[in-house]
Amino acid sequence: MTRRIAILGSTGSIGRSTLEVVSNLGAACEVCALAARSNWRLLAEQIRRWKPGWAAMSDEASARRLREVIDGDVELLAGSSSLVEIVQRSGCDVVVAAVVGAAGLPAALAAVESGKTLALANKEALVVAGSLIVRRLRETGAVLLPIDSEHSAIFQSIQAGRREDVERVYLTASGGPFRTWTAEQMAEATVEDALRHPTWNMGPKITIDSATLMNKALEVIEAKWLFGLDPDKISVLIHPESIIHSMVEFRDGSVIAQLGTPDMRTPIQYTLTWPQRLPGCGEPLDWTTVRRLNFEPPDLERFPALRLGYEVARLGGSAGAVLNAANEAAVQAFRERQIPFGRIVPLVERALERHRWLPEPSLEELLAADQWARDEVTRCLNA
Repeated sequence: MTRRIAILGSTGSIGRSTLEVVSNLGAACEVCALAARSNWRLLAEQIRRWKPGWAAMSDEASARRLREVIDGDVELLAGSSSLVEIVQRSGCDVVVAAVVGAAGLPAALAAVESGKTLALANKEALVVAGSLIVRRLRETGAVLLPIDSEHSAIFQSIQAGRREDVERVYLTASGGPFRTWTAEQMAEATVEDALRHPTWNMGPKITIDSATLMNKALEVIEAKWLFGLDPDKISVLIHPESIIHSMVEFRDGSVIAQLGTPDMRTPIQYTLTWPQRLPGCGEPLDWTTVRRLNFEPPDLERFPALRLGYEVARLGGSAGAVLNAANEAAVQAFRERQIPFGRIVPLVERALERHRWLPEPSLEELLAADQWARDEVTRCLNA
């Protein structure tokens, strides 16, 4: 059966890789909707190539430019609510949520509310509102499949046993561009330094999160909600080769790992074809070139973001929304060269210390906490 797919964030790294996978899968998938924030030129090219019935741009000025260059065969929506409308109106079966940051949360929730399959690359949705999403998944019967390479690896490995027999999961991390740098060197790192990732090709925000290890902090929280795990059962290991994407240890001592080249097309295809496995378009791992697999524990002194991730995973409630929003604001300030690299995590920690924690927040309260954290970072920058 052909799966009708809506790709939210189609002009980003994950979105473009998803379209490569769809091309490889042929008749197994149909693109029914594409959505982006402001890259109207690339979205126009994608519309011409894939001919979806629906398209959306959250930036209204960009949507006006897009309307000038596309024909009338596609229904174009614009504005902040357009991603939610695409999910609700396009008739898709699978929603690929690849919008970076908290901006993708409403559409992810809409997919769950509509009982669709949510292929989630936007880890921030679970970080901010994991308790809400998990509860609604149970109520609506929607299916949640992780695209993140680490969580896809856990999802694949965990099927070798029963959930109740899981002793521990291991999230692997490349260590980013600063794995061997001293704290003093990292404090003065430039934007160009932070964007020089050794193994993965990702968007700028995610790449900078990899440099601080905030991406692993977010993934710890995400794993808690995805797999119903106590944070103390989630470990992070630095694995520079990025061949083992994650591992699951069962209570009998067996460890099951998922291995492969660092290519996002593989986990993307798994979500689109699950539970089947079809021929992929990624490069297979050449075992004749693998000489060794190295592991080391993360240095929490040099990478304090990871410590914050565990604290937030244990707290729950509104803490995830504050962590995520403060990090987004601090990373943006770094990208705009307002602050040095070494100030990103301290700004996030300050916001966490100052916020009024809510144990069981509503969506409205989570969104309010998100805005408060962004404002708090701005206040600190202007102080």
